[in-house]
Amino acid sequence: MKILAFSDLHLARARAADLVAASAEADLVIGAGDFCNMRQGLDQAMQLLAGVAAPMVLVPGNAESADELRAAALPDMTVLHGTGTEIDGLRLFGLGYGVPPTPFGDWSCDLTEELAGQMLDNCSATDVLITHSPPKGLGDLTSGGISVGSVAIREAIERLQPKLALCGHIHDSWGQRGYLGATEVVNLGPTVNWFEVDH
Repeated sequence: MKILAFSDLHLARARAADLVAASAEADLVIGAGDFCNMRQGLDQAMQLLAGVAAPMVLVPGNAESADELRAAALPDMTVLHGTGTEIDGLRLFGLGYGVPPTPFGDWSCDLTEELAGQMLDNCSATDVLITHSPPKGLGDLTSGGISVGSVAIREAIERLQPKLALCGHIHDSWGQRGYLGATEVVNLGPTVNWFEVDH
């Protein structure tokens, strides 16, 4: 299956246009959160993606809530948050929000490590794990060199060993890739990222 994946669109019109154009080649499109800014403009963000030519699976970032994303999602979009789905035999599980809680204040949708861990425990097996936040120690460095990823997400990747673990959230680490065991972990960013996954 040919997958196009991105994160942290943040209402960037030109980035969205690139993604829509590339989606003509995709079997599945994955969006790993933060489609809008500070809970504003989510409907507009979905309209920017309206031309995507493949099924989409989305998780909420810390810039939109799960309920807000479900309400704004277009007909061919599936929203995951502590839940999974299967598309053409490919198993996907998603967890949105900032983990651990961000310093950004009341508008940010965040989860504690404990709650994130409980929600990830709902997953017993998956081919692709989609989270907004990166795992602790991979794709999670701020510009100041501080590791701000999630222990609960890292533990879930180590336990589940999906083929792919896709995330975003930490802008300074966009494009970072690495492995946790057999799992490739990628902090996506708002660019066109291609993956081939057999299932």
